[in-house]
Amino acid sequence: MKHGKKYEEAKKLVDKTKAYPLTEAIDLLKKVNYAKFDAGIEIAIKTNANPKYNDQMLRATTILPHGTGKTKKVAVFTTDDKVEEAKKAGADVAGHDSLLANIKEGKMDFDVLITSPDLIRELAPVAKQLGPKGLMPSPKAGTVAVNIAQAVEETKKGKIEFRLDKTGNIHALVGKMSFDNAKLVENVQALLKAIEDNKPTGVKGKLVKKVVVASTMSPGIQIEY
Repeated sequence: MKHGKKYEEAKKLVDKTKAYPLTEAIDLLKKVNYAKFDAGIEIAIKTNANPKYNDQMLRATTILPHGTGKTKKVAVFTTDDKVEEAKKAGADVAGHDSLLANIKEGKMDFDVLITSPDLIRELAPVAKQLGPKGLMPSPKAGTVAVNIAQAVEETKKGKIEFRLDKTGNIHALVGKMSFDNAKLVENVQALLKAIEDNKPTGVKGKLVKKVVVASTMSPGIQIEY
């Protein structure tokens, strides 16, 4: 993949053979950023887990202390008598028959869909529409919840889901370039702690192999871990 002149100049500032302390890595990330917009900051975590085995699968949620900088549009599939309660908690869309009809028509103007355990089966007819977009509610993702209001509030505050991809890596958004360095450091630390706290039983020894941070357009910077 070819990169532009600005990327190549930024790349020279990063020592690819070095793993930087987290605070130093965030400082450097700000220096090598050349985007003229408020770039997102992503983390890539290479693990020793093999997602082919059930006892090595990793999928969980955590709340980043300072959010991701991206406001998620939340929909709630609920009974008509609980629509107002969901909206008061911060849901952008809430409904039952009307929401189901929109999903069937492919109208999914939301980033997260939350529902309760008693209603999850009613979403089965639209699972094929929701699944490929990663929108099908799941207890592991915290989107099937008894306390709908709490689930909505946590999602709005910066709750994220993290999971292994097919190659055993985890990718997540941890903030924006406009965040204070200290906030970015705290977000990264919170995510890494959550990953270790949810270490699969089938992984023996060290879980995390390598951690790299990068902004939308910057070269990656390896973090000491």
